[in-house]
Amino acid sequence: MARRFELIVFDWDGTLMDSTGAIVASIQAAATDLGIEPPSDERANHIIGLGLIDALRHALPDLPKERYLDVAERYRHHYLSRDHDLLLFDGAAELIEELTLAGYILAVATGKTRKGLDRAFAVSGLGPRFQASRCADECHSKPDPQMLEELMDEFGVEPQATLMIGDTTHDLQMARNAGVAALGVAYGAHPRETLEAEAPLYCAGNVAELAAWLRTQS
Repeated sequence: MARRFELIVFDWDGTLMDSTGAIVASIQAAATDLGIEPPSDERANHIIGLGLIDALRHALPDLPKERYLDVAERYRHHYLSRDHDLLLFDGAAELIEELTLAGYILAVATGKTRKGLDRAFAVSGLGPRFQASRCADECHSKPDPQMLEELMDEFGVEPQATLMIGDTTHDLQMARNAGVAALGVAYGAHPRETLEAEAPLYCAGNVAELAAWLRTQS
């Protein structure tokens, strides 16, 4: 039986790396530093996966645009103080190694900046396993399909042979907008019921479940 997928695209934060708590805390601390009412945990969690400016627009809807850069600078300060302590989810490195050995094309589509993703690649050691990546400062923010469209064009892979894996509705909506199948992971930023409302092929409760499902597709 022919393999269903050729290209597998992963989100990063909340999908491979256990970083959602650090992101939420950094957004809240940045707002507090500048005397702004910090967003609730729920609101801050919802914006994970978006590019930083889009995230601030949603997390702090009353914030004047001229203050976005100030909040962004304080966010980066707080996040950088935490990011070297962040870890991959249990089993994530092994999953990526398994998929690499199985011959899949692996890529990342993330709300991080290029600088942030390169740093995460270096800290995690996973960078060499991915053949391509797209970041929020290079493309339109999720759920716009640009990241996936560019990755498919780069490798000459059709939408029906591409799979997007992510922990937020932004990831799943991006996949739908690109005509690509999607898997949700319910151990990251958005709750299972929110992800399942987007009708992914499957919603995994942990990396082991994700790996088991992917093995059924080869």
